[in-house]
Formats: sequence, structure tokens, C-alpha cells
Amino acid sequence: MGLESNTQGSESRLAAYVEALTASLGHADRAAPFRSYTAGLLLPGARKSVEPMAARVEPGRVQAAHQSLHHFVAKADWSDDALLAAVRTHVLPIIEQRGPIRGWIIDDTGIPKKGTHSVGVARQYCGQLGKQDNCQVAVTLSLAADHASLPVAHRLYLPQPWADDLARRAKAGVPDDVAFQTKPQIALAQIRAAIEAGVPTATVLTDAGYGVDTAFRDGITQLGLAYVVGIQTSTSLWPPGAEP
Repeated sequence: MGLESNTQGSESRLAAYVEALTASLGHADRAAPFRSYTAGLLLPGARKSVEPMAARVEPGRVQAAHQSLHHFVAKADWSDDALLAAVRTHVLPIIEQRGPIRGWIIDDTGIPKKGTHSVGVARQYCGQLGKQDNCQVAVTLSLAADHASLPVAHRLYLPQPWADDLARRAKAGVPDDVAFQTKPQIALAQIRAAIEAGVPTATVLTDAGYGVDTAFRDGITQLGLAYVVGIQTSTSLWPPGAEP
């Protein structure tokens, strides 16, 4: 009886959470495919693309479910920034009940890919694989407390060859206003947006992939934040009050 009660309570909380996020999607007709997509991500199964997810979520109408999920993911005009903001609004107060935010973590998220048509895919370092390989890379900003962390920004890195290839951009649906930015430039924009959104500030933490970029470090300082970053042994340092 206790297990059944806990299961029902978890299902109720999940349903309320998904419902709270639905408002950020804009049109009401996106609610149903969003619920199905969320269920597909949570259900067992190694492949999380829309076709196998449709078969798991609605085995009796796989083709229709696949079309609905594909339209929601690939065609529907909803904002991932708005969705992440809704997640933050709901989850951050719960995290802070157990302790303050200690750090803002900047990192890469590597997504291995086999083909060449997914937006931003290229042969580059993939942290998930621990080596150079064919993948997409996203720059992320997460808020970290002692007991939990929460991603609040997620932006796909578009390598220079992709950014400069007008035909490939058009075929993949890359918006015209998306220009090439380095990963540190993307990260700094994410930090700036989080400050403007009133997110509780903390020390910025990242590895040498970002820490070696002087403009990135200076940008954090100009925004009034402290940082702890990795650097290379060749990086020159001066004590406070001294200049090169």
C-alpha cells in the first residue's frame, strides 16, 4: 500500500510539473505532444529519437504519434529559453530550500552523431566519448548547490564551417540571425542573461577550455562575478595591483 501511494504521488507531481511547463510552449495544441515527448524520454529504451519513442508511447497509432512528435520537435515554433526559464522558476526554489547556490558551472555537452546532417555536427572533441569524434556540442550553464544542480542555459555550438555554409544552413533550418560564436562567447552571453533574469549569483566555475580565453575571464569580472577556472601552464599571471 505504501509503494502504491508513493507511485501515485510521484505520478501526480510529475503531471503537475509537466503541466506547469506547458504554458511556456505558447499554443495549447503543443501540450499533448509535449506530454508524449516527456513520457518517451522517461520510458525505458536506449533510442530516444521520435520514431521509437512514438512506438513506446502510443503503440496503437505509431505513425500518427510519430508525425505529432516530429512536428513538435522539428517544426513547432516554441522557445527553449522560455522552457528552461519555466523549469528554473519551478525547480530553483526547491533546491534553495536545502541550501544556497554555490557555483555557476560552464561546461560542454557532447552528443555523438553518426551522420553529417544534424545542425552543428562535426568532428570535434566529445566529452561523452573522451576523444575527437563526430558529434554536436552544446554549451551549458548550470547552477550548483551542495546537494543538487540545475541546467539553466543550453546553446548548440555552430562550428565556423557550418556558420559559413549558407546552403547547409538553409537545408537544416538554421535561423538567419544565428552567427558564429566561440564557446566562451556563448558562455559569456549565457552568464549575462542569467544575471539579467535575476538568478542568484555565485562563483563561475569552468575548465581550461574556457579559462584560457582572456576575453571570457575579463567579461566575467566586468559583470561583477568571481571565477575559478582552469588555465594552461603557459598562461601569464600578475598579483593584484601589478601589470605586465
